Amino acid sequence: MIVKIVKDKQQLEDAYAIRQKVFIEEQQVDVEEEIDEHDQIATHFVLYDDSKPIGAGRFRIVDGAGKVERICVLANVRKAGAGKMIMNEIEKYAQSQQVSKVKLNAQTHAIGFYEILGYEIVSEEFLDAGIPHRTMVKSL
Repeated sequence: MIVKIVKDKQQLEDAYAIRQKVFIEEQQVDVEEEIDEHDQIATHFVLYDDSKPIGAGRFRIVDGAGKVERICVLANVRKAGAGKMIMNEIEKYAQSQQVSKVKLNAQTHAIGFYEILGYEIVSEEFLDAGIPHRTMVKSL
């Protein structure tokens, strides 16, 4: 498996295809909420198994901090280290952009995953796209 920073139209389509399957189809998030104005300025990442896209995520800098968003992995490859691979590459990229702190809004069922990676909860629970979330941060 390898994580690539999106450099062309096909890779971006691969990222959107994974997000479509995980967020829109599996989690029933409205497409208008999933695909937003930040997609045009974000740095996108795709995880490939051979040439098949199996995971995705995006990164932006917001108010001087890195913002990790849209982390998703196809259901049949979860628990195989795929999510950790995506997060590691995003964090390396964040450091290359001189970012020393990253934050994300974690779906509550995924909090344990992010805690293992060193993230700490800094907010109360809130709803985003009808799904419970908590904001988490990590110093790099």
